[in-house]
Amino acid sequence: MATDKAFDYIDQNKERFLEELNEFLRFPSISAQSDHNKDVLACGGWLKDHLANLGLEAGIIETEGKPIVWARGRGRSSKKVIFYGHYDVQPVDPLEEWRTPPFEPTVKDGYIYGRGTTDDKGQFFAHVKAVESLLKAEGELPCEVLFLVEGEEESNGEALADYIKENKVELASRAVGVVVSDSSMYDERTPAITYALRGVVPLEVTVKGPSCDLHSGQYGGAIGNPAIALAHIISECVGIDGKVKIKGFYDDVRKLEDWERENVKKLNYQDSSLKNQVGVKNLFGEKEFATLERLWARPTFEVNGIFGGYMGEGGKTIIPARATAKITMRLVPNMDLKKTAELAKGHIRAVCPDFVELEITGGDAGANAVIFDKNNELIKAGVEALKKGFGSEAVYIGCGGSIPVTLTFWEELKKPILLMGLGQDSDGAHSPNERFLISSFINGAKASAYLLNSI
Repeated sequence: MATDKAFDYIDQNKERFLEELNEFLRFPSISAQSDHNKDVLACGGWLKDHLANLGLEAGIIETEGKPIVWARGRGRSSKKVIFYGHYDVQPVDPLEEWRTPPFEPTVKDGYIYGRGTTDDKGQFFAHVKAVESLLKAEGELPCEVLFLVEGEEESNGEALADYIKENKVELASRAVGVVVSDSSMYDERTPAITYALRGVVPLEVTVKGPSCDLHSGQYGGAIGNPAIALAHIISECVGIDGKVKIKGFYDDVRKLEDWERENVKKLNYQDSSLKNQVGVKNLFGEKEFATLERLWARPTFEVNGIFGGYMGEGGKTIIPARATAKITMRLVPNMDLKKTAELAKGHIRAVCPDFVELEITGGDAGANAVIFDKNNELIKAGVEALKKGFGSEAVYIGCGGSIPVTLTFWEELKKPILLMGLGQDSDGAHSPNERFLISSFINGAKASAYLLNSI
């Protein structure tokens, strides 16, 4: 079989593939930090050259933000598969918590460690190596392949979204769908198709009290404390049981279908594994829902950061002049981010004490949730491809996070999306000591090669 030749090529060249991935990972392409702008550009240039050296037509699309790398390979069939990825990475802070240098890839216990290994250079690069393997082993691609790789995913850039909107007719033409590998498998042995993503909407809430910090002895009892006011506001938005108190918050929440509940049961998820993974005493949230249901299909209200007043060493007896909370609400299908933001803003205004001034920003950006039909042909092909690549049956999972560009592809191109995650939730994306399982990199390349041959 043609795919067997590609699989043999992958096995014969996996050490070189890993070395080339190391080259890709060594670029500190941190898009959120301006002092790494040159590194981002250099990384994009390296990727463009690498794709061109494989025999693909490749180039750089200049934008107001970071460049988009594109590459195209024609195939026997006129059908087209679009692969999405991003070559930028998260900042490395806190640096002191890294056990190996973040931009010097290190192999240990079957993993490759370094910033960008799983998010998203390693996952995306598996598809690049699949295309190489098909070209070298079979002499041509089975279908047309288009790579679109952005350089500002980790800094919330809009360049790729704008490009998709401006070129949607051309992109959609002959496209079977879009393949995205920027998520997770179910576990190390079980590949998965992600059929649903939660959305997200951010807010920033600031309460202001006196014109400057005040002595808590001289003024305490007469002047309201903004930090206490903020704590009160938050407690009126979400309870210690995880239930959100905002009126109307749950009105549009999509209920799980029967097959989804049965799917969760079949996965036989062990809560103890999550507790051990993240080091908590007990899990949290709505008790009437299973843990995976809470992670994948229930909305949340989260405080991402809270600050105000004195935070240095030792004590300082003050009433702070202001306090701020950064908030995100995770959304599920049928919820609208702008409607949800307005509900939250109205609720916050209603519960805010009258001794402070209130300022709320945000709520007009983010991403709505998305859910895909698991019965479409691209997803069915993905299930079979993962089985061939990993040697295990693939399962269906949801994802608590968001991939905003996925929604853009979905809404603009009106084509199926295949979320074929190759990482693990425990890989530490965005954290120190990020890692990627080497076997997932190799098996992912095989799955991708099989997928293209089945289109």
